[in-house]
Amino acid sequence: MLFNHFIHRSFKTPCLTSGWAAAVLLSLGLGGAVTASAQSMPLAPATGVATAGSPPGRPASVAAGDMASRVLACTVCHGKEGRATPDGYFPRIAGKPAGYLANQLLNFRDGRRTYPQMTYLIEHLTDEYLHEMAGHFAALDLPYAPPPPPQAPAATLEQGRRLVERGDAARDVPACVACHGAAMTGVQPSLPGLLGLPRDYLNSQLGAWKTGQRRAQAPDCMAAIARQLTPEEVSAVSAWLAAQPVGGGGKPASTLPAPMPLRCGGVAAIPVASATAR
Repeated sequence: MLFNHFIHRSFKTPCLTSGWAAAVLLSLGLGGAVTASAQSMPLAPATGVATAGSPPGRPASVAAGDMASRVLACTVCHGKEGRATPDGYFPRIAGKPAGYLANQLLNFRDGRRTYPQMTYLIEHLTDEYLHEMAGHFAALDLPYAPPPPPQAPAATLEQGRRLVERGDAARDVPACVACHGAAMTGVQPSLPGLLGLPRDYLNSQLGAWKTGQRRAQAPDCMAAIARQLTPEEVSAVSAWLAAQPVGGGGKPASTLPAPMPLRCGGVAAIPVASATAR
């Protein structure tokens, strides 16, 4: 199945070698002493720079102007300034809602999402520092590249469009636009946009939710939705989304026009329709 292929690929796509990563992290002030055991890891863990009053081995808060240099290691995979490209595997993070980015950093650090290279970079970072990193990338206002040509037949793209815009009420599959916004650019403070992302990435993440390899804070609404989709539908949705241009500069909407159809962990600030909340 296509989505399983990309799940397996995600565990075999290192961006950084151990020695190079250690050098980068140390130069950014994010790396502690590289021990013999750390040198054997695929990536050296970020242990941070403590100052007076901050926990040992944990980074203290840094000025906003310093954060760009502190997160250069992120751009090795996510592209210059976190803008990535519409091709390949790694997602764009520039301009995404800060709450969403912070939630994902916490999910990687705390084991709800699994990607060793990410975990090694942030496993020793505090909640506060992860929120500062998220705020840095969320504040970037950078143009999106045009989408690649459609990568699926017209019938497949139409199937994906219907699921994105209408969902399937008979199977309790809400439309993607009901949560991610009519423009599909996300909603503040915690719902991500789904446009401007590589098909490979979209496909693999839906597949990871379907198979339990990606999790979110409870209730994990995306896992429940993904389990209702067939592999063919996962492929159709990802193909249609990846082929769409990003409107409005990709900026997240300030609010949803109606309550969310499902209750989802990590987005408590967004209202949920009481009749269907679960």
